[in-house]
This record gives sequence, C-alpha cells and structure tokens, in this order.
Amino acid sequence: MPHLTLEYTGNLAGLDVRKCLLELNRVLVSTNQFDEIDIKSRALKFDDHAVGVHPERRAFLHAKLSLLSGRSTEVKREISAALLESLRQLCVAQDQIHVQLCVEILEIERESYAKAACSPNPSMHNTEQAGK
Repeated sequence: MPHLTLEYTGNLAGLDVRKCLLELNRVLVSTNQFDEIDIKSRALKFDDHAVGVHPERRAFLHAKLSLLSGRSTEVKREISAALLESLRQLCVAQDQIHVQLCVEILEIERESYAKAACSPNPSMHNTEQAGK
C-alpha cells in the first residue's frame, strides 16, 4: 500500500510515463507515510476520451491514490498537494491543448485489506493485514 494509478489522455505528446511514475513514487516516499517497497504505481492511457465538447484540444493527467484508511484529512491533503505539484512539473506544455491535472485520494478499509509478498529470500515471505 499505497496503489497509484496515473490516467492520461493519448494526445499528450512527449509525456514520459515511466519518468512520471518514478517521480510520483519519490513524492510518496518523501511524505514519510509509506515504506518505499510498498508503493505500487501503474499508468493507463486513454485514446478514447472527452473533456467537455472539444476533446481534440483538451487532455488530462489524473492521479488516483488508494491508501489504507485512518489518515487525517490534513495528511491526505498534504499528499494530494505534493502529487499535484509533481504533476505540474511533469506536465509537458502542449501547443494549443488545455491540460487538466487532478489528484484523487481513495481509502481502502484497513480492517479488510490483506497483502502477501513473494521474495527470492524465503525468510522474507510474509502475509500482512492492516499494513502501512
């Protein structure tokens, strides 16, 4: 935990998605809310999208962060603001394209979350519930 999904429109020429994911992971590490090894991120590209009624001149980068319940609104707000600032820095200016940047924090019920890890080192195999 956490899980970060970066959704983006296919009309964002020059977007380095791998760089974005790694930078967003670095931001999450810097919050001191998560163990580095627990951060999982992925990206979804949308070629079929609409923003308003002029989708050919509009785009978006939308970060969805799922994390375990229990953090204060202030902590979630700080994480959201840090991720949004990172998206601002990562967003490549597009000629005549309006790009919207969004961050959404989703909570997963801590009591029912389960996690396991498989490692090359058998002593590191573990199963956790209600992890960080």
